[in-house]
Amino acid sequence: MALVYYLTPAGKDSLWAKGGAGVLPLEYRRMLAMIEFEGHIDVIRGRLRRFPDRLIEEWLRELEELKMIEAGLPGKPEDITFTGLPVPLLPPLAEEDSKRLAKTAVIAGATLLRSGSFLADERIANLPPLVKKPAETVILLVEDDPDQMALGQLRLTMAGYQVRCVDGAKALSRFLREEARPDLLLLDVMLPDGNGFDILGQLRGRPVFATLPIVLLTVKAELANIRNGLALGADGYITKPYSKNQLAEVIGRVLKHP
Repeated sequence: MALVYYLTPAGKDSLWAKGGAGVLPLEYRRMLAMIEFEGHIDVIRGRLRRFPDRLIEEWLRELEELKMIEAGLPGKPEDITFTGLPVPLLPPLAEEDSKRLAKTAVIAGATLLRSGSFLADERIANLPPLVKKPAETVILLVEDDPDQMALGQLRLTMAGYQVRCVDGAKALSRFLREEARPDLLLLDVMLPDGNGFDILGQLRGRPVFATLPIVLLTVKAELANIRNGLALGADGYITKPYSKNQLAEVIGRVLKHP
C-alpha cells in the first residue's frame, strides 16, 4: 500500500537543529528534508533513486521508531498538466550531496562531449529490470521539431521498440492523462510550450511518474544545465544528433534489456 509520510514535531526540531550533539546523521537529515517537501513513498524513491528501495524503507522504519515521522494514506492525485503550475520545490542539498552532484555533473559533461550520451549509473542500478521484450516496450518521444521527431521515431522503430510521439508539453500532459504509462520517456529539453527541466521536476513530484525512467534529449551540454537535470532526477542525457545504435544502447542499459 502506498503511504505518505509526515514530520512529527520532534522530526521538525531534529531537521532544523543547529550543531551540537543533537544533530542527526546525514542519512536521516536527507530523508527528513525530503519528507518536509513531499512525503509520498514513491516520490521519495524517485528522488533518492541512487539508494535501493530496501535501504529507503529501513530508514523510514527507523525514523518511525524514533517518533520523527508518521505515515498516512495519500489523497486524491492532481490532474496532469505542465502549464500554469509551479515546479515542486526540492529540499536544500546537504554539503556532501552538493559536492557529489557537482562532481557527477563535470563527469557527465565530459562524457557527453566524448560520446554523446551519459547515464546516471547509481540511479539506474536501483531501477528494476523491465521484463517486457523490446517489441512490447513503449517509448514515448517528446520532440517539437517534425524532422527530429520523424528521425527519432524511425530509429526507435528500427531498434525494435514501440514508439509514441508528442510535440510539446500540452500534448504530453494529454497523453499521460489518457494513455497507459510508457516504459521510458525521451524528453526534449527545449519545447515551444514548456521547459523540459520544469516538466522533469513536475513528473518527479508525482507518485505515478516519480520512478519512470526519463532520459533528456538536448543540443546543449552546459554544465549548469547538466547539473540541473541530474538534480531533478534525470536518468541520463543524449545529445543531438544521435544514432540508432546510441538510442538502443542507452534504452537497453536503462531498462536492463539484454
